[in-house]
Amino acid sequence: MRKGEKIMSIGLSVAGLPPLVMRANPALRQMSDQEFFEFCQLNPDWRIEQTSEGDLIIMPPTGGETGRRNFNLNVLFGIWVEKDGTGIGFDSSTAFILPNGAKRAPDLAWVKRERWEALAAAEREVFPPLCPDFVVELRSRSDSLAMLQAKMEEYLANGALLGWLIDPLENKVYVYRPQTEAHCLNNPTTISGEPVLPGFVLDLKRLWD
Repeated sequence: MRKGEKIMSIGLSVAGLPPLVMRANPALRQMSDQEFFEFCQLNPDWRIEQTSEGDLIIMPPTGGETGRRNFNLNVLFGIWVEKDGTGIGFDSSTAFILPNGAKRAPDLAWVKRERWEALAAAEREVFPPLCPDFVVELRSRSDSLAMLQAKMEEYLANGALLGWLIDPLENKVYVYRPQTEAHCLNNPTTISGEPVLPGFVLDLKRLWD
């Protein structure tokens, strides 16, 4: 793969297909953070991540139900972010460069304001070099639960303080916190972000319905 090379268009509806994984080769491993950012800008219709080993993960657009749930999630969390004011919220279009070198784009993320403001202006314009304090992954029908669970563990290993893996297919939420086992909630109606997100309670009925 040459610098600036675009992903070939498939030419058909791809919503609902599983992610495409391109295994690492010398070209992918040598791609700098800036080159990866430019590569993603050349392919705006795709969500692209890169593992710490150099594999590319290319995710097609979501289907309607996943898009609806993601929108509701961002609206509900955004209200709290604006009211609380102690951090910055991000949607699924933002990738972060984790300390282990992986480039990940959670469905929703939040970073404490002091950490965000400590970044240089140039770092904020590209993929921010930090792990969010809070992350959410929202499972769709094409997502492997095991792969999402591995991503959540990776966020924690790189500094996240709280993570939610929301699975509307099974009406479950997996809660991740540092130095503790993931806790699975079965068919919860609400979930609290305390103490990382003081006062934030997510109404899960808006996602289950």
